[in-house]
Amino acid sequence: MLYSVKNGNTEISADTFGAELHSVKHGGREYLWQCGDAWKRYAPVLFPFVCSPEGRAYRADGKDYRMKANHGFARDMEFEYAGTDGDTISFVLRENEDTLAQYPYEFELTVRYTALESGVRVENIVKNTGDRDMYFYIGGHPAFNCPLEEGESFEDYDIVYEKNEHIFDAAGNVLAENGNVLAVTRALFDNDAIIIDKPESKAVTLKSRKSERAVTVKYPQSECIAVWSPTGDDRAAFVCLEPWTSVPVYADDAYPDIEKKPHAVKLGAGEVFSYGYEIEVK
Repeated sequence: MLYSVKNGNTEISADTFGAELHSVKHGGREYLWQCGDAWKRYAPVLFPFVCSPEGRAYRADGKDYRMKANHGFARDMEFEYAGTDGDTISFVLRENEDTLAQYPYEFELTVRYTALESGVRVENIVKNTGDRDMYFYIGGHPAFNCPLEEGESFEDYDIVYEKNEHIFDAAGNVLAENGNVLAVTRALFDNDAIIIDKPESKAVTLKSRKSERAVTVKYPQSECIAVWSPTGDDRAAFVCLEPWTSVPVYADDAYPDIEKKPHAVKLGAGEVFSYGYEIEVK
């Protein structure tokens, strides 16, 4: 079920299914991709994995487990609506028979969206409700309309990082050497997502060269930022700006035991981990 809140000229909507953000409107303009044929998502929550281990398989406590889908299970589960408080919507997911078959930890995942004057604050709060350490990865995958202005095209946009970065694609090709601007083209994503491990930047912007339209994702806690759009599909009029806690789980495939995966978040019994980012639109 969809729930909506407003703050001035900003209105946001999110669904109990996947606790997924469905709309970010400012001044009546939609900034979020609206789940078209090129990609059947809006802004999924990635938990307890970002991407997948090889074969979606891993071990925990010496036992073999396999995830049913990429990016964990949260994006494909029904959350409990936890209420609306002013301009904030909250959803909660707890372990159940299905999650425990894939992931052997007891947890409480709260997802909160707060409408801001010109965007939205996203909060992901993980509580370990079990009696032992738990391990996970978490991140966002919001897709933003590109173009944002009528009469513009996909190729009229740039990806602008807050600071200069050394940027490579997944094939090792240099995209920017101590630079911060990438021109958006279909070919830019020929080798899948552009991932920066431990970026200098704490923000990245999708920005028009022909107008003032832009979307900025601010990620003060993230150790990794990814940018992605399907290659070779002109129906995919969007670019994803994805803040993650760390590099994807497949980067840790040399360590099949989740307890030994170096980039997993370790959370002790009863502890709480908060991970958030902000989306700013103009």
